[in-house]
Amino acid sequence: RVDLVESGGGSVQAGGSLKLTCVASDDPYNTYYMAWFRQAPGKKREAVAVIDDDGQASYNELDSVKGRFTISKDDAKRSLYLQMIDLKPEDTATYYCAAEPSLRFRGQNYWLRYDVGAYIYWGRGTQVTVSS
Repeated sequence: RVDLVESGGGSVQAGGSLKLTCVASDDPYNTYYMAWFRQAPGKKREAVAVIDDDGQASYNELDSVKGRFTISKDDAKRSLYLQMIDLKPEDTATYYCAAEPSLRFRGQNYWLRYDVGAYIYWGRGTQVTVSS
């Protein structure tokens, strides 16, 4: 079992920045894919970014976040990050950290990493609110 705890959310004005952090209870990084998802009110949960066990980052093809969000991790701190800049009101959502053993993705379609159903471990989320 892996427990994930997010932090760093808050309320900012458009154009502002936030850095989300997810701390894992165990050390999953050599064997896990880690991801950030978000869910806005009334909408489906969607993947934002993924980082694999080799540290390779990938981003879902969300035009709205391109160039503004950066995923990273610190293995020594068992932490996953999402740096968000130039925030927009449409970024308002609950942001979730997720983890899944990397074996799940071996030999699978690239896009599986962005599938909500592919992840077994989830944090409780941190709220990000961006006002115009």
